[in-house]
Amino acid sequence: MFNLTTLETIVLLLVVVVHAAAGIVATLLLLRRHRQFESLLMPCILAAVLLDAALLVFRGIAIKAVPLTGLFDSLILLALIFGVLYLLIKPSVDQVWFGSVMVWAILGMVFVAALVAKPASRPQEVARTPWAVAHASFMILATASVVFAAANSALYLLGSYRLKHKAISQVLGRIPNMETLVRMHRLGVRAGFVLLTVGIVSGLGLSLFDTGIAMWLADSKVVCIIGAWGLLGAILVLDRFGLLRIKARAYVTIVAFGLIVVATIGVTIAGATQHRFSQVDPPAMMTLKA
Repeated sequence: MFNLTTLETIVLLLVVVVHAAAGIVATLLLLRRHRQFESLLMPCILAAVLLDAALLVFRGIAIKAVPLTGLFDSLILLALIFGVLYLLIKPSVDQVWFGSVMVWAILGMVFVAALVAKPASRPQEVARTPWAVAHASFMILATASVVFAAANSALYLLGSYRLKHKAISQVLGRIPNMETLVRMHRLGVRAGFVLLTVGIVSGLGLSLFDTGIAMWLADSKVVCIIGAWGLLGAILVLDRFGLLRIKARAYVTIVAFGLIVVATIGVTIAGATQHRFSQVDPPAMMTLKA
């Protein structure tokens, strides 16, 4: 985090503090304590969204390009998108478990972003092409859709478990009804599949300017993404013919989400990918060689 410029560090610290405050409020509400703080959730998330946007603007100005070249930028944009999604959905889905899961998911993205924060770096020439901008944008939107679908899957499984064990009081008014969860899950899976399809196709186009299609398809990050795309497609096909139970759909969606997490965070941190669109500064390159 402290490798960032002073202004970026201050804004990121504010983002972390605001999201942490929202996470604490969500936890207190879940424990049925201090409900007087419930009105703070929406302002906290709105403030965090504005701070996320400001941070991305600062980094975009620094590199004079769209700031989507690194994991840090992608996670901040993903947190921003999820924050906007929360603000849009919260008024109509007011159950405490739904809001808490959304807030915790955003908080997790922000914490990981803080851990992998790096200074803004100039994008490679290939990252300035329309293919690269389209690829990055659709992949981030697809990730947001899959996270949304996985969150609804987890809530469905939680609600189903509690209903099975006759804990009805822990479900009613605290978790959206099962039909709503199924609907939102289906929406997230459909959106994720379509967006991943466009992201993969644009990635193929991008590979023509970079490593070539063969090397691109052999990249571990791409393998994980295609695996998640295949799982989402299988869910849609089997669901269309009524061959997959709702619980099974929920579990498969969570597996697809896991593959997305591995591709987005795990593989990138491990350095097991050629998906790098930012230039390495000469001093850093000399350090790596040494």
